[in-house]
Amino acid sequence: MAMSAPSVFALADIIETPSRPTTLAPGHLLNDADRAGERVVAAGERGHVIYSDDQGETWEQAEVPVSATLTGIDFGTEQHGWAVGHSGVVLHSSDGGESWELQLTGIKAAELAIESRQEQIDEMEQRVEEAPEEEKADLQWALDDLFFSLENLQADLDVGPVNPFLDVWFENENHGFVVGAYGMFLRTTDGGETWKDWAPTIENPSGFHLNGITRITGGALVIVGEAGQIFVSVDGGDSWEKRESPYQGSFFGAIGTDRVNEVLVFGLRGNMFLSTDLGRSWKVVPNEAGATLNDGVVSDDGRIILVGNGGTVLMSTNGGQSFRPYSRDDREGVMDVVPVSGTNFLMVGEGGVKYTNARGKDRQ
Repeated sequence: MAMSAPSVFALADIIETPSRPTTLAPGHLLNDADRAGERVVAAGERGHVIYSDDQGETWEQAEVPVSATLTGIDFGTEQHGWAVGHSGVVLHSSDGGESWELQLTGIKAAELAIESRQEQIDEMEQRVEEAPEEEKADLQWALDDLFFSLENLQADLDVGPVNPFLDVWFENENHGFVVGAYGMFLRTTDGGETWKDWAPTIENPSGFHLNGITRITGGALVIVGEAGQIFVSVDGGDSWEKRESPYQGSFFGAIGTDRVNEVLVFGLRGNMFLSTDLGRSWKVVPNEAGATLNDGVVSDDGRIILVGNGGTVLMSTNGGQSFRPYSRDDREGVMDVVPVSGTNFLMVGEGGVKYTNARGKDRQ
């Protein structure tokens, strides 16, 4: 018991300590990037958020109130963006990423989840009481699972804000979702002023990690995660359907292909699958590289670019049917990629920002 106190204090420190200004931020670990209009904004370790208005030529560091590692960033509009990360932090910017405010921590997220689980337990107890005898056993199993989930949430709350959010997606300046470890899933409809635990809307009783959320062409939302979890919503996230997964390992990302209802999912050991029907069926996409894939993007000219561990970069010019792989000379892990001018793009990852052209050559 005495061992846990320093950890709680350390977690509180990184939430309460602003990220320190440093000219080295563009060279440190960056986990995600997004466009805010013409601006590129990236987020990473130590609460670093940097932004560029000249397509990566130069970078400025944003004012961030936490020093927790940031794992995801998304802009619903040119001005309004959100970043998420360790200790359950959710940050909001209303000035295109130049400054950020803390909207949520893991403590509040846990409290929301506990409140939600208690409501589910109350409802399930009522169902057990009113159910015919032949249905009571199955309902009791579900009730036991809810009690187990509640106990885990309460234990996490006792330790502190330990669980990270892993990704974020916003439709506009009001409506968005954050997903994370152990099935954390929250929704807001007022720009993050208030949040609601949305985990009960998906079939994830084991609390598998939710690693990524995105919208694909046609408007459907897709969540992917640990143990092959794939969920699809066609009503803006009000409800979700679990898809039969082609793979039981972890997916770390999903992107569209620029064709309606097509989605590409990818993750551990380079496993990659393409669906043309919103995940109802899947086709294996060959990947000779075999390295874990972290994220990807579709450029304006239709190229699909995926990036991953060990400097892996994959490119497709045929809608994700096949990919041409190459490995960066530095072999540093790449976490995300953003198209910029022409055929060039910015990559972020272990070595910070890299400006690369379509032939894989870095700008000198």
